[in-house]
This record gives sequence, structure tokens and C-alpha cells, in this order.
Amino acid sequence: MGGYFAALELIEQGIQPIIFDRGKDVRTRRRDLRAIQQLGIVNPHSNYCFGEGGAGTYSDGKLYTRSHKRGDIYKVLKLLVEHGASYDIMIDAHPHIGSNKLPNIVANIRETILQYGGEVYFDSCVTDFIIKDNKILGVIVNNQAEYLADAVILATGHSARDIYQLLYQHDILIEAKPFALGVRIEHSQDLVDKIQYRQSPRDENLPASSYKLVCQVDGRGVFSFCMCPGGLVVPAATAPGEIVVNGMSMSRRDSEFANSGTVVSVETEDLQGFQQFGIFAGLEFQKSVEQTMFKFGDGSQKAPAQRLTDFVNKKISATLPDSSYIPGLTSAPLHELLPNFIYQKLQKGIIEFGKKMKGYYTEEANVIGTESRTSAPIRIPRDRVTYLHPQMQGLFPCGEGAGYAGGIVSAAMDGQNVACAVAKFL
Repeated sequence: MGGYFAALELIEQGIQPIIFDRGKDVRTRRRDLRAIQQLGIVNPHSNYCFGEGGAGTYSDGKLYTRSHKRGDIYKVLKLLVEHGASYDIMIDAHPHIGSNKLPNIVANIRETILQYGGEVYFDSCVTDFIIKDNKILGVIVNNQAEYLADAVILATGHSARDIYQLLYQHDILIEAKPFALGVRIEHSQDLVDKIQYRQSPRDENLPASSYKLVCQVDGRGVFSFCMCPGGLVVPAATAPGEIVVNGMSMSRRDSEFANSGTVVSVETEDLQGFQQFGIFAGLEFQKSVEQTMFKFGDGSQKAPAQRLTDFVNKKISATLPDSSYIPGLTSAPLHELLPNFIYQKLQKGIIEFGKKMKGYYTEEANVIGTESRTSAPIRIPRDRVTYLHPQMQGLFPCGEGAGYAGGIVSAAMDGQNVACAVAKFL
């Protein structure tokens, strides 16, 4: 999403943007989402993370952000309304669009970019950079086509691991950074409503209720993340052989389930056993957990799961509650599959959450593995004023993939800020 908002801002600045997307347009991308949901087939270039609009296109569409100092939130919301979002997002305290409406909005943004002279190319994976004398001159796409440019904005999203490798191969500075990893916990929406509203069923004029939970366990944060009331759990793997889950909600938030990522912060000192990977220790740790989850299963996108109480008590669940996760769940010892320090902190954190939110700790909730893409374990550094990479003239790291955003609005504002910096640079 950061890339598209950067493109809109470049057009305002009188600059022609050329966008390369490794994935497919939103309409074609739906076939690949159907393939991963129903057949367990992962297209590494077109999935819930890659494709037009990135992960934001098929996210919950939550627009609440605390990044008020980063840019003009009103401008971001206004652009979304102009491209098809409800005007309600301009006045709601916690605005939300919905995964069913975002694809059309993203497609409308593309049409605006094209209408005003921009170019957008799909199935176009950046496979190399064109570099001379510490200046980036353009990119190579699909290992063959060369495109020259006066500046390059790198807005890849948080899961483009190959781009980090490419930067490293060119001796372009990247940095390890903290991230978070854990599980996604799914309750019935009726139960969450009962806890939060103290009524069941909830009044028809009340929205599906949500929650936000956080605590400290042994010096590490344990917290809920991307809570999706009336939502769905979806498979978010970006390569075969891994299990990654995420959450989303439709605009009406009318699913009978509520889910939230529940994760533990991971620091570099937690990555013992992965230090041989150097700067990529966090990435390899992340990957190893995802692959462990996959190896336990039957080769499909079925996700390993436990009842919440069994997870805490280290018991394999004989049965599992119903779930919104279409590929299906398989009973598994998540307490063994997760790294021990992650499990122990989740275990204590969940007990603490049960004290804060009476009824949360129940056997009628699923713990699903694994929620591992909360953010990238790598940051691409840049100057705070110019937004330029400190070593590479003309390279502008942007958005979640560079480590400077954490959602649709913050990514959009970062894209706008980077575009303004490009205009000054040129």
C-alpha cells in the first residue's frame, strides 16, 4: 500500500511513477488466494502478502494508527474515500474498510495512477539492481528487462525475503531489528461480545466487540495484535513448505468468530542457535518456525492447533472447536512445536489475559500456529531527513518492508513522505 500512495504523491509532485509488482492485479490474484485456501497451493509471487496493494489489500482494513506525527492522516483517509471507501472512515474513531471492499479501492487507485501518466506492471519481480559508483540507476525485472530511473523507491512489504538477500549481495547496508512471533487465538464472537458487552446476543446497534491485551512476562512483551472482530483466519504463507496465519474481517464484521494474533517480542539475544546466519538470524528463526508447523501436517495448508486451555496445560486436544480457517485445523502439540521461550511467555501471558478479561481463558477457543509476520526482522536504514539510504544514492526504503510502518495508514503516510523526499532529491 505504501508503494501506491507514494505513486499518487509523485503524480501530485509532477513526477511519473513506474510501479513493478511481483504479483498479480487484484482480480487475477483472487484465483491464487482460492488455490491456497482450497487446494493448499502457494504461489510465491501471488498470495495474501504479494500482489496488487500488498498485504493491505486483503487485510482487515483497520485504519486506526498512533502515527499522528508521521504525516497527514486526513489526506490518506480522503484519498481512500475518493477511491471508493465509505465516508464513515473520516469520522469514526476506529475506522475500518473491510477485506471485501479494499480490492476495488486498490484497483481504483491503480486507474488513477494510469490516468495521470503513471505505469503499473504486474508479474514483474525485481531480480537485480542497476548500480554504478554507489548510485542506483534502475532495476532488472524478471532477470531480463532493464529499467532506468532517476530514483528507486523500495516498498516491498514485510515478506520479500529475496530483496533483503539481494541488498546483502550488493553490500547495501541492512540491519537486524526486533520483531514478534506467536499464534493466532480464535474465540466465538458471541463469547467476546458476552465478555465485553455483558449481553448475548449483543444489541443489533452495537458493533462486533474487540479487545486489546498486553502484559510483560520475564522482560518481554506479550500482546494481542491485529484483532479481527467478526473475522476470519487466513493462510498467509509466501512460499511452499510453511504455515503462516493472519486475520481479516469483511466490512460488516459479521463472521461468528473473532481472532487476534497473540505474540511475543523477539530480540536479537533470543536467537541463540541462529547466530551463524548473521544479519539474517531473525529471518531464519522466523522461517524455521513456519517450516516446523508445516512439517507436522499432511503437506497441505492445514494449520496446527490446540484448545486454549490445552495449550496452556501442554495437552494435545482430542477435538477442536469450530474455526473460520478454511484449509482446516489439525490437532497438534503447539507447546512443543513453538520455540520454548516463545511458548513459556505465551503460556504465562494467556493466564494473565484470562485474569484481565474474564471468560477469555476457555477451552472453547483455538490456538492456531503460527502468527509470524507481524513485522520484518530486517530494517533497511535511511536518513531521517532525506529518506535516502545512507550508502546508496537514489535508493529510498519505504513502508513495512523497510521497517518504517505497521499498517495501511502508516504505510500510506510513509509512501507520501518518501515521494516528497524523492521530489526534493530530483
